[in-house]
Amino acid sequence: MKFTVQVTDAAILDQIEAAERSENKFRMKPRRTLERILAGSKDVRFADLVRMVEAFGFRLSRVRGSHHIFTCAGVPELVNIQEVHGEAKPYQIRQFLSVVEKYNLQFIEIEQP
Repeated sequence: MKFTVQVTDAAILDQIEAAERSENKFRMKPRRTLERILAGSKDVRFADLVRMVEAFGFRLSRVRGSHHIFTCAGVPELVNIQEVHGEAKPYQIRQFLSVVEKYNLQFIEIEQP
């Protein structure tokens, strides 16, 4: 049996849209995320890490299950990150920073809306 749910109540739709807008409001800028990581923080939101990875020139190549695979021109290594309850895995953050250091990648400021 297949069930479909259709939301027709305008108030519910407004709440969903407000939640989506507020989610964007709480995202951290990539430079601030990098500063927190370098200061030793292990609690990094997955969305913030994605923005930081992209600020170093990586682009999402594919998603296989929970694995988000990023590639960068001129870098033969892939960057793999996973989301666990909204957080990034600390060992994958360390792996990413190792790639940045190994290939001397530069941080690119990204204008965010």
